Amino acid sequence: MNRSFRVRLRPLLATLALAPALSFAQDKFPSRPITWIVPFTPGGITDTASRTIAKKMSETLKQSVVVENRPGAGGMVGTEVAARAPADGYTWIYGTQGTMAANLALYSKVRYDPLKDFAPVHALSETSTIMVVNASRPYKTVKELVEYAKQHPGKVNFGSAGAGTGTHLSAELFQASAGIKLTHIPYKGSSPAINDLLGGTVDVMFDYPSIVLPFIQSGKLRALATTGKDRLELLPNVPTIAESGFAMAQASSWSGILVPAGTPPQTVALISKATEEALRDPEVRKSIEPYGSMPMYGLSEAKFGSFIQAEIVKWGDVVKKSGAKLD
Repeated sequence: MNRSFRVRLRPLLATLALAPALSFAQDKFPSRPITWIVPFTPGGITDTASRTIAKKMSETLKQSVVVENRPGAGGMVGTEVAARAPADGYTWIYGTQGTMAANLALYSKVRYDPLKDFAPVHALSETSTIMVVNASRPYKTVKELVEYAKQHPGKVNFGSAGAGTGTHLSAELFQASAGIKLTHIPYKGSSPAINDLLGGTVDVMFDYPSIVLPFIQSGKLRALATTGKDRLELLPNVPTIAESGFAMAQASSWSGILVPAGTPPQTVALISKATEEALRDPEVRKSIEPYGSMPMYGLSEAKFGSFIQAEIVKWGDVVKKSGAKLD
């Protein structure tokens, strides 16, 4: 083989060597199954909703979206795993009000930064809490409860599913906006708290529709307000907290999809579009609306990122004022 032939051969050999890498780099996303980390235990409302959405997105993206439960530390175990995953669009995280906002203030050590370690893709749904009281209590509106609390300082208490939960922080936000002080009684879960509310030991609670709706419908509990921006279709005659005169107490628990920071923008945009389509699917709506949840249409990418930033500030302030700590 003469020298001139070897010189001409080198570019061809180099191209052939790079061919597999070039082919891989040009593979259209998604070319393999996607892992969607849900940082909570299987079997709950969160798990059920995510699997329904994953099924629909699998159809849209023409690739499997596999839900993987990674519970622990208030959702932070799975979230940290997602933060360290490759930024290629094949690992998603189910983010929530807790994991992406409130936990930053509730825990002294959070080993990820929601704003730096993740790229926001699209919000999923939001669920307001319902302010409920024992039906035998004298207050029939939020304003009546506030007046009663002012006239009887230290005599009104509220129960919650535990310190730092959404049921606790919703109540803290309300009392701060109303200028009253209620006594917090934390429980280990909603069930024992609801039992004491029904029994009269607890005066008021903020909890989710899936928990309190049966008791409202049976007449055992009285719904004074919902904390979302709109009235619940399940309770059309119950006013929102804003309609009751306390707009600063408006709040909801929310969820959304995020991916590791650095994921290609075109990949993020594709996942975001598929999410919006899934949220508008009747089957998906049917899976979340019975629980009082509402799809968060149009809250994608930059808008979702701005929303998360505001939530971090909002719930950080609420946690600080409440003094709640989970470690």
